[in-house]
Formats: sequence, C-alpha cells, structure tokens
Amino acid sequence: MIKPTIIQLSEFDITQKIIESLSNVCTRAVLFSIKNKSKEATQISNELKISLSTVYKTLSTLEGLALAEVDKYVISAEGKKIKIYRSRIGKVEITLDNLEPTLNLYSNTSNPKSS
Repeated sequence: MIKPTIIQLSEFDITQKIIESLSNVCTRAVLFSIKNKSKEATQISNELKISLSTVYKTLSTLEGLALAEVDKYVISAEGKKIKIYRSRIGKVEITLDNLEPTLNLYSNTSNPKSS
C-alpha cells in the first residue's frame, strides 16, 4: 500500500469533512433552504422549525467548508447588521471507487451572488 502524501491527506480530510457534514439531515436542510434564495438565519430557523442556535452553528460549519457564504448584509429596523446567507453549491455528487470517496461540487447557478 502506498503511503499518502501530506497533500493527499489534507485533500482527503476536507473531502471527508464535507461528506460527513452533508450526511447530517439538518445541514442538508439548511443548505437546500438557501440554494434558490438567500436568507437570514431567523428565516431559515422559522422555515425549517429548528432552533436559531442550530441554524447559526450549521451556517458556521457550512461557511468553514466553503459550501455557504454571506451574500450580503442588511440593517434591521433596530439598526442591527444582519447576514444574508446563500448556498455556494447547487449540486453535490459523492461516488465510491475501491472504497475511496470522490466528491464533486457544482456551483450554485440558481442563486447568483448579489452585488
């Protein structure tokens, strides 16, 4: 068996982290919620009927994996700066070949980034 290089290990680590994250139903629900329309965390929480803290934690994870991003900021009536999130991913394909996962991520073209 060939020993993987550091680059291969780091690629596997991020691939593994993305696959593990997407295996969570809550993570997928949040990502799908912001695929076609950018939303703030409270909108996502209300729509999916999950706690706001879970939404924020999930969005943070998705941002860390570069699967979601802050599309823009808006100012609330109270003067608070609110993040509006969007999915960067439109489609995901995970395949196994000889027990090695291959991850293909496709850009989200249904929700282009706002200016």
